[in-house]
Amino acid sequence: MRIPISLLLACLLPGPVALAQTTPVPQVKVGATRDPVDKSYRKMLQGVDRFERDRALAPQASLRFRLLPRQPVVDMTGVRLRIAGDTVSIPLPLAEDNSFAPVRNAQAAREDAVLIANRKATTMSWRAQVITPGLPPGTRRLGDLRLECRAGMDSGLISNDPQIIAWLSSMLYSTDKVCSEPDGNYLFFTERPLFGVTLVHGERRLALPFRMLYAGGEQTPASLPYCDCQVLLDRTYYAPLWDASWPDDTLLEFTYMDEVAP
Repeated sequence: MRIPISLLLACLLPGPVALAQTTPVPQVKVGATRDPVDKSYRKMLQGVDRFERDRALAPQASLRFRLLPRQPVVDMTGVRLRIAGDTVSIPLPLAEDNSFAPVRNAQAAREDAVLIANRKATTMSWRAQVITPGLPPGTRRLGDLRLECRAGMDSGLISNDPQIIAWLSSMLYSTDKVCSEPDGNYLFFTERPLFGVTLVHGERRLALPFRMLYAGGEQTPASLPYCDCQVLLDRTYYAPLWDASWPDDTLLEFTYMDEVAP
């Protein structure tokens, strides 16, 4: 049975739970939510380690993680996030765009903590965010995206569906495979609905084909609930991470739907 790679990559292994803390840390109370969104703190740190190892791809960039909506009814205002366990609750302050900087806590890592938000599971998506400062508006840098893919894959910050995960080969979750091969199909998101994406390096320009926009045009009503792009489909694109002919300093220029005349 052949499954579209974009559907396969829209799944994530379930996150672990449980931790304890032996030294005092700041405390925060987050309203109880049944079946909350959570992710593995250890996995997040693996993504941070990958970012630090591969900094040469984006030497001026910083790493953050960002929460995105997955369902149209999700209210993204007032989201609260913490590193949580049996005896510890460490707040992670969110910026206006619902992004946060990673925080290292050795005790939380030893005790297999989780990052938990006051929203229900499957209502939000998590993404790594690697951005070099000073880029022109409406652009991203290809080296940033390459590093973002690696940090995101090592962090496990894509959606979860255990029924599909049960029969997926672990090779499908190889960071090097996803981020370095043409069929990797790691999704990226823009801030507004896309009309087109153009690669630019010096005098060389290339418009990405339609198959690299809108999650490849492969989503169906049956597969869409398993995709991070569930409500952001018109903001998604793939980047040619694998194509060494486009150097890391290549820019992706975005044209948005609201910029195009009817």
